[in-house]
Amino acid sequence: MNKPINIHTPLTDEICEALTVGDIVLLTGDVITGRDTAHRRLSDAVLAGDPLPVTLAGATLFYAAPTPARPGQVIGSIGPTTSSRMDRYTPMLIERGLRGMIGKGKRSAEVRDSMKRYKAIYFGAMGGVAALLAGCVRKAEVVAYADLGPEAMMHLEVVKFPLVVVNDVRGGDLYEDAAARYRR
Repeated sequence: MNKPINIHTPLTDEICEALTVGDIVLLTGDVITGRDTAHRRLSDAVLAGDPLPVTLAGATLFYAAPTPARPGQVIGSIGPTTSSRMDRYTPMLIERGLRGMIGKGKRSAEVRDSMKRYKAIYFGAMGGVAALLAGCVRKAEVVAYADLGPEAMMHLEVVKFPLVVVNDVRGGDLYEDAAARYRR
């Protein structure tokens, strides 16, 4: 197994270009969360010419909605949701500076093409270990769409958040690679 690569946000072209499908990453820094309805609202804002409530330049967006924090905890369990539900909105966000996405499952050809064009990375987070992932979160605060409850957009500060590179800037796809290896 490869040694994990420590990276910090914000993501730059150089960081993204250095990563390859299958790399194990420990991410430290700022991450924003957002799911389906938040993505629709971001898209509506872009189409209306309104300012976005979050900065996308170099940002990493985690497709997640945490459970409520228990007393003394920063955040409740937080695990990835299926990323393809955000695919219709993702190219427009990548074009506006989004450089990292965290979720689970495959991405569409349009998203992968945008990632190549704008040098963005898609990370997979392990499903089923949401309580353990919460231990990597040092700070959590709602930054947009508070009316969505747990699906509000949040700013997280994470330390050594474990991820794997699923799609890289060269068009690599971990799911396709794994399926091809299995067919052999």
